[in-house]
Amino acid sequence: MAKDVTALFRDASELSEQDRATLAGLLIESLEAEPEPDVEAAWLAEIERRVADVESGAIQTISWEEVRRRLLDRLNAR
Repeated sequence: MAKDVTALFRDASELSEQDRATLAGLLIESLEAEPEPDVEAAWLAEIERRVADVESGAIQTISWEEVRRRLLDRLNAR
């Protein structure tokens, strides 16, 4: 079986970055159980709340570059 997985990986590695990302997402989704309806509803409400906070200006976002810099600063401070 390891050879089959290795061959699949080798073939997948030749895909475009976008196609590899799509394949990775599909593989991860295939491992997940069906979500419970209450959990899905709770996540939807949370997402809607966060979007409303951003759109109203109640919270301020920061760029990925800033997040990355802060994380690296924390790691380097250890």
